[in-house]
Amino acid sequence: MSEPTAHEITQLLQAWSDGDRTALERLAPLVYAELHRLARGYMHGERGGHVLQSTALINEAWLRLIDWKDARWQNRAHFFGVAAQMMRRILVDFARERGAIRRGGSDEKVSLDEAVLVSAERGAEIIALDEALNTLAEFDVRKSQIVEMRFFGGLGVEETAEVLKLSPRTVKREWNLARAWLYRELNPERTNEA
Repeated sequence: MSEPTAHEITQLLQAWSDGDRTALERLAPLVYAELHRLARGYMHGERGGHVLQSTALINEAWLRLIDWKDARWQNRAHFFGVAAQMMRRILVDFARERGAIRRGGSDEKVSLDEAVLVSAERGAEIIALDEALNTLAEFDVRKSQIVEMRFFGGLGVEETAEVLKLSPRTVKREWNLARAWLYRELNPERTNEA
């Protein structure tokens, strides 16, 4: 079976938005495979044996995405841009919940998938990045969106450009500027040494 084109996925997304349940059945394995690819991209920089499980993240994102009954998906890129936002929220929410429990919050039962979702040190990094992205969004929403899509959603330059309706060159430039700003924001002790 050949790899589906972006146009074919867009057609299925639009048919699903129009209420075609068979489109969702045909779309599910294609989207799920793409979400796995995006999550693997997110996990690429992690050390071996890391407890963050891409499958748990993808399952949760997929369940939330298919629950959106009135969504009007413009195209494949729009869908995966929303998926990136969803993955960010899931990771940040879970890291915050896990931190609250560790600091003496109420004990609550979590599923096996949740139990291995975010390591303690990675959770703190995700929360710090989320806070920095919120600060960045206060004065430059587009750069914040680019980081969200590239980092949390694993989208490439071309895919991010398609979602935001920008040129790939603009995405690259703003990605580099946003990364530099985030580095300074997240490492103030290093930038003060210079």
